[in-house]
Amino acid sequence: MKIEKVKLTHVRMTLKAPFETSFGVIDTRDSILVEAYSDGVIGYGECVADRDPGYAYETSGTAWHILEDFIIPQVLVKTFEGPTEFPDLVSGIRGHQMAKAGLELALWDLQGKQQGNSLSEMLGGVRDKVDVGVSIGIKSTKEELLEVTANYLDLGYKRIKIKIKPGRDVGDTQAVRGAYPDLKLQVDANSAYTLETAEALMPLDDLGLLLIEQPLSEDDLWDHRVLQQKFKTPICLDESIHDPRHARQALEMGSTKVINIKQGRVGGITHSKAIHDLCQDQNIPVWCGGMLETGVGRAANLALASLPNFKLPGDISATDRYYEEDITEEVFILNSDSTINVPKSPGLGISINQDAVDRVKLKTISLP
Repeated sequence: MKIEKVKLTHVRMTLKAPFETSFGVIDTRDSILVEAYSDGVIGYGECVADRDPGYAYETSGTAWHILEDFIIPQVLVKTFEGPTEFPDLVSGIRGHQMAKAGLELALWDLQGKQQGNSLSEMLGGVRDKVDVGVSIGIKSTKEELLEVTANYLDLGYKRIKIKIKPGRDVGDTQAVRGAYPDLKLQVDANSAYTLETAEALMPLDDLGLLLIEQPLSEDDLWDHRVLQQKFKTPICLDESIHDPRHARQALEMGSTKVINIKQGRVGGITHSKAIHDLCQDQNIPVWCGGMLETGVGRAANLALASLPNFKLPGDISATDRYYEEDITEEVFILNSDSTINVPKSPGLGISINQDAVDRVKLKTISLP
């Protein structure tokens, strides 16, 4: 594989409704569309780093810089077999997993198109459709939370995740559980607690939750081990897992019973597959988180979630969940059984709506 050109386009898309987590409220979502060119074929990827450093230290600005000045130059000067070699090509660049994942995804799409295989086929996926759920941001009142939950259940989503933070945690979760005793329900703290303040979450242990996601610091493994020993509910790690090494350490410590794999967070598809395989060997279930992706990232998540050890519904909502207009021609639709079909066309199985991209783009650059 020899990459002749890489094009970056910074887009900012308006959400249908504001989305609040423990680290703030957003009403727009930034991402970087990555295009890799080789032998007349274009592969598409998406860097999921957002405008602000709330979820992670990476931002769309830092990712643009690292891609333009460091990552893309490494790829343009070398010939390599395919995307599985990409992590080694950029191993000299510390961190910046979201930036790396954006370009690596474009390489996977490119190889799939050249070989005529879907991403799911290349990874060894076993499902034609995957179970999905919806993530609900923090609402102003319990009543509003229950109303929004009811709306998504009416649409057909059978698993609900609610965001929590100190003061908006146990009461909100109890309200949803009280209204829906049999609902597949989980909560996500996005690192909002310390080991001491997390004691307030103990009543959640009686609510039959699927999991409690990332209650402690975004770089923590050890304190999550301590907390997991106090809970029968599985503690799930998200932000703390940056690559397969962190996943291995977390499992060895007993810091988690479930891992949320976001290919954009862990450096790409190759690392995601490695984490999946590691967890599968140890009978630790994984699931696919979401980063409010465009259709590009959503297609990648669906392919990834088709692997056998993705045991829990993912945050891979339908196309109409977040944006009035997406940047892909393909529309991902929620099936009546709370699943979405896995793309079967070569690569990611998507095509870009360039007019839609032009309406939301902030800047673009081509290298070389």
